Amino acid sequence: MTSIEQPASTWIPGPILGIETSCDETAASALAADGSVLSNVIASQHDVHRRFGGVVPELASRAHVESVERVSATALEQAGLAWTDLVGIAVTQGPGLAGALLVGVNYAKALAYALNIPVVGVSHLEGHIASAWLKDPAFPLPCVVLVVSGGHTHLYYKNPSGHCRLLGATRDDAAGEAFDKGAQLLGLEFPGGPAIDRLARQGNPDTIAFPRSYLKNGSHDFSFSGLKTSLLYKLQAMDDQSRMANVADLAAGYQEAIVSVLVEKSFAAVRSSGARALAVVGGVSANSRLRALLQERATSESLQLSLPPLSYCTDNAAMIAAAGRQALRTGLRASLDMDAHASLSGSFSLSG
Repeated sequence: MTSIEQPASTWIPGPILGIETSCDETAASALAADGSVLSNVIASQHDVHRRFGGVVPELASRAHVESVERVSATALEQAGLAWTDLVGIAVTQGPGLAGALLVGVNYAKALAYALNIPVVGVSHLEGHIASAWLKDPAFPLPCVVLVVSGGHTHLYYKNPSGHCRLLGATRDDAAGEAFDKGAQLLGLEFPGGPAIDRLARQGNPDTIAFPRSYLKNGSHDFSFSGLKTSLLYKLQAMDDQSRMANVADLAAGYQEAIVSVLVEKSFAAVRSSGARALAVVGGVSANSRLRALLQERATSESLQLSLPPLSYCTDNAAMIAAAGRQALRTGLRASLDMDAHASLSGSFSLSG
């Protein structure tokens, strides 16, 4: 974050606007002075990218340029706010697509300059983590947080002060990437994760076995590239008729191999850390099978579980506003020469 620290007392809490343009969702959200969500507007680009089978960075950037002002204005209108009511702006600074991030960052800086209010850049991952507390502000610390999305599969230990320590991460494909690549192999539409989720409900996850990669004993890291290769080999061994007849079972088995590893690794991290609570956030946390397995396991082990509402799972600006609000409260401000950083990792030092 390109920022300077100022005394927290210089910022008087009030409504803030969050802006998110890291990939293919243009989003804006207004938060009240107490942190409650007043609006959460998302303009999806799925129709733009579907015919290409994935996100095209240049098209994503252009769509953000066309949408960011309208989406932001709509967020304020739904919240019943005027531009002059805002006391701060929060924007995703990274990680993400460089061109897409630049649209949001530059728009946020222009707003902050015009309104003479502070702006703060936050990590997209930090935003996902903050989403666990949007609907459940009392969710306890310490806890383990699984951030699972198209580009990230990370396990963190969040201590009572709010600092996050990395426990494990993917060594190759993220879980969401594995879903998207698996969907392409199965001939399903983009985005792949929801398509596999829908199709898997019609199949039996036990009919076609897929490998689970747990790596060495005690490791909290993930690996999903071998699973994708296994699906490829199974499809190559089938003729067209067999593929069509077994596509639902293939989707169900493939999905089960991903979500079962996510569940096992997450609860192993909870046990080893000594925490008694688990939060699962990010786009893949919307997967219906993953949510069911997590809830079942949390009940059986008497652990507290935070699963954000579906509207806060995929990329959204409410989570960015929530993380930005915490930054503003601690005295962080970004200078107007703040730049986007496609590989930004974030300090994860803010409380939820």
